[in-house]
Amino acid sequence: MPGGRLTQQERQQIALGLADGLAYAEIARRLDRPTSTITREVTRNGGPTAYRADLAHRATERRAHRRRQAAPRGPEAHPQAHGRDPEAVREYEEAYTTVLMNSGMPTMMSRVMACITLTDTGSLTASELVQHLQVSPASISKAISFLESQGFVRRERDERRREHYIVDDDIWYQSMVASARSTAQIVEIARQGVGVLGRDTPAAARLENVARFLDFVSESIARAAEQAREILHTKAGTPSDGAVEVPPATGH
Repeated sequence: MPGGRLTQQERQQIALGLADGLAYAEIARRLDRPTSTITREVTRNGGPTAYRADLAHRATERRAHRRRQAAPRGPEAHPQAHGRDPEAVREYEEAYTTVLMNSGMPTMMSRVMACITLTDTGSLTASELVQHLQVSPASISKAISFLESQGFVRRERDERRREHYIVDDDIWYQSMVASARSTAQIVEIARQGVGVLGRDTPAAARLENVARFLDFVSESIARAAEQAREILHTKAGTPSDGAVEVPPATGH
């Protein structure tokens, strides 16, 4: 049934489809499931190259068991607004967290980042994070320190002197710019190596190719990030169907 939980047999079909190189949409069509269901399932269980049906099924059973145990604790820290399905939001938060982890972000930092990002305010206090994630204040403090050092969150105090951790709309722009700067440092050191190793040597040629490639990529990333910041930024309440109105080009 499209609305029910995935069965073990369906997970086996997903694994076979991934092994055959099928797209998520095609796997979903064969199972009569929404594509988003397949995407979430694969993403939070290792990704397309590491997905294992038996491990995914056991992981889902463990999550369901933890939720049943947590039920008597009382209402969730963040009641769902706007008519959202709490279960769908919870599953999406897990999928979002997994994607961050797969990108290289440590587990607790990924959980905190996802938790703040998926709030309408984009802001939570330490106590709210502790309550929502059911972890220690020390774990939250460590995660916030890491995220702040990477420019993913910032701190603000309200009128009651409570510290809020905030995810800005510019987070990924700042991340891309920081990545471009980091890449530019690699370009610089590679070009220094050309002079040290001798311009006509194989090692120097390799470094020169590295420098040219990364220089082109970092400049492209910085330029694209700047353009996207100006054109694609979505405000709350604006259409988000994927269509972006791009200003017409001016003639010269």
